[in-house]
Amino acid sequence: MQAKITNFWEWQQHFSDEKTCLEAIIKQRWPEGFCCPRCNHNKGWLLKTRHVFECSDCHHHTSITAGTLFHNTKLPLVKWFWCIYWLSSDKGSISALRLTKLIGVSWVTAQRMLRKLRVTMGDQNSLYKLTGTIELDDAFVGGKHKGKRSRGAEGKTAILVACESNNGKPGFVAMKAVPNVDKENVRTFAQESIEPGQTLNTDAFRALNVLTEEHHHIAKVTPPEAVDEWLPWVHIVISNFKSYLLGTYHGVSGQYMQEYLDEFCYRLNRRFWEEQTPNRLLRICIDHKPVFLKPVVC
Repeated sequence: MQAKITNFWEWQQHFSDEKTCLEAIIKQRWPEGFCCPRCNHNKGWLLKTRHVFECSDCHHHTSITAGTLFHNTKLPLVKWFWCIYWLSSDKGSISALRLTKLIGVSWVTAQRMLRKLRVTMGDQNSLYKLTGTIELDDAFVGGKHKGKRSRGAEGKTAILVACESNNGKPGFVAMKAVPNVDKENVRTFAQESIEPGQTLNTDAFRALNVLTEEHHHIAKVTPPEAVDEWLPWVHIVISNFKSYLLGTYHGVSGQYMQEYLDEFCYRLNRRFWEEQTPNRLLRICIDHKPVFLKPVVC
């Protein structure tokens, strides 16, 4: 189902209080009316002071937010909904520090909200696989200090990147952080992200030869000055990702790199429906199971 197109003004006006946010969750969870998760009875009443439904048959209480990404949240839903809009609508994203100032929460709370949303984005990304002619390459990003670039760089995180090339235009993208660029990690990335039997264009790095197992692999030794001619779109994606990290976060720990890759891919793959993205993400959050995070290690 196509998401409703929403701009900043419409979102602000529509989700201006707790009541409208709760109504949006109820409509998404029970489009045909409330159904008790314990006995499947289809009648109940809403206890507005506690934000729960009580089944008219077994009298079981069901929280409106239970079983969603907002499970057990102590924050007003308005703050969650605003966070969803800012994270999904701006290609530059939003940092935890900026979010603290916009919605009035602590840095730790803002960071946990953003991390939960990134997990949701990553799970949604995993439902789709790339097809057609695909450019695939590796890169090294992050690190606190300047030093050697490319393969063998210290303190940086290796990532694998695949981008569809559709008649000279970039298509959908998949990205994954890996401990190192070896055959096993390349094989796993391809199995998770690419439909079997596709045409993959790569450089001639030895570890990428494993792609011949399930795909038509075209490896070409390319000098640095000509690499953008052979793999143009995947290098643009890598460059944009690095700019996104430096511009918004000024560097990211390798421990959480995959979360930022998931966020970047989610927005990039929906760039053709940019105005619909906040509503799409909101629906996914309501349908998503609760996310429980480990404490952030700084």
